[in-house]
Amino acid sequence: MKRVEHPDGIARCPWCGTDPVYVAYHDDEWGVPERDDRALFEKLLLDGFQAGLSWITILRKRDNFRRAFDGFKPSIIARYDARKKASLMKDAGIIRNKAKIEGAVLSARAYLDIMETGPGFSDYLWDFVDGEPVVNRFKTIKQIPAETDISRKISKDLKARGFKFCGPTIVYAFMQAVGMVNDHLVTCHRHAAVMANRVRR
Repeated sequence: MKRVEHPDGIARCPWCGTDPVYVAYHDDEWGVPERDDRALFEKLLLDGFQAGLSWITILRKRDNFRRAFDGFKPSIIARYDARKKASLMKDAGIIRNKAKIEGAVLSARAYLDIMETGPGFSDYLWDFVDGEPVVNRFKTIKQIPAETDISRKISKDLKARGFKFCGPTIVYAFMQAVGMVNDHLVTCHRHAAVMANRVRR
């Protein structure tokens, strides 16, 4: 992928281009280790809605999703009835996909089960990488995999627990976004920064 020249002269991963929304997401969020249970749930659901679409599409609709899905509170989503689901299908501000909406409800119920009977969603996920980000040192976008053995393992376990739209490719994109892996290129100014600011358990 061709190197993207930014007006501020800062080196970034080329996938974010120069779109201000995408650049802000890249600089402020992507790859920063997230340990909050609810925030992790929100990101996993949004990655599920992304399936077949570009992330920038979801990013631009994220505030609409948060409004439509009650702030991504699992306890509320888990109780969505047919009337609520029907209203979501009429909401032009989100991705209106019946299977994904139904999947969000089932995933919320699976999340609540982990919170009630297990270690909590954050600990459950981070235990797959022993609690610390996997630090990759890729020089080009082509070197970054679409999925890994760990993402396949997480995907299989999530599905077994009742989560939907969490295939290994979706899970790996999720892992990258929430900092379970650091896939900023080594030439990117964020590669070292996200590691310096990582939050330990």
